[in-house]
Amino acid sequence: MAEILIIEDDRAIQNLLKIALKQEGHNPVAVKSAMEGINYAIKNIVDLIILDLGLPDMDGSNVIDSVRKFNEKTPIIVVSARDDEAEKIRCLDRGVNDYVQKPFSSAELMARVRAQLRYSTVTNLEQNVFENGYLKIDFTAHSVFVSGEEVHLTNFEYKLLSVLANNVGKTLTHNYIISKVWGVGGNDSNGLRVFMANLRRKVEKNLYEQELIRTEVGVGYRMNRL
Repeated sequence: MAEILIIEDDRAIQNLLKIALKQEGHNPVAVKSAMEGINYAIKNIVDLIILDLGLPDMDGSNVIDSVRKFNEKTPIIVVSARDDEAEKIRCLDRGVNDYVQKPFSSAELMARVRAQLRYSTVTNLEQNVFENGYLKIDFTAHSVFVSGEEVHLTNFEYKLLSVLANNVGKTLTHNYIISKVWGVGGNDSNGLRVFMANLRRKVEKNLYEQELIRTEVGVGYRMNRL
């Protein structure tokens, strides 16, 4: 059972989320303001946060910034009526794990909750070896294996794969990836697409229905958990 913090001022949506989460076997805790949410997240161990952006006391983006200052790991799913792609990218750049637009299907949102909880429990790259389906990365040896066979990656391809693996299940924006691999101003989106295409040719297998690296059009990329 996971403790899930809901930061949402709409009472009807609060109740909908609490009912759906309880049916999934979780313990939902609902607050209606940004400050209540920040204070609760600071004082308690929370497994996941569902966050609305249009809160009465401050914008939800401030909640993201405040939580990420002391907690980089707890998944945050934004549920918002804002449909601006630029807003979605800003939230992802701030450290949000997923973005769901209102109105939403509770079944879809619960699937996203399950996915984030699963990713957060299986991902731990403090270990020397990362395994995801047919992909294996030995961080000590800087080696990559696909179905047991070692593949050669360039230095930038290896860095790119490592950033994706370190954030498995999380959509990363173009700017975030570029800053981690090349540094701020070190490349551009077109250059990233070229490196990503080369990387995918080397590490993705067409035998699997679920793709390893997913393109989020206009936003960035995500490594799926296989």
